[in-house]
Amino acid sequence: MNEDNSIFIGGKPFMNYVTGVVMQFTTKGADEVIVKARGKFISRAVDVAEVATKRFLEGTASVKTVTINSEEFENKEGRQVRVSTIEVLLVKKKK
Repeated sequence: MNEDNSIFIGGKPFMNYVTGVVMQFTTKGADEVIVKARGKFISRAVDVAEVATKRFLEGTASVKTVTINSEEFENKEGRQVRVSTIEVLLVKKKK
């Protein structure tokens, strides 16, 4: 799996991410795509994965695994902060 097949969810319009996932499978011929998000964007990542697989790629792609974790880092004020993360692995269905 190479990193080109990862979609990082942020503040852009929702459909930009859905289109990105669909394009990975259709035009780039990817077998797997990872939808990644942190913090407040986790729910958007779940929505992107669901809309992509159930509306745009129905019958051709599905969710294989969901990985949750947390990262700890130092914020601007110097405090340790823990942020939740999610990775949703989408795979092309075998014919």
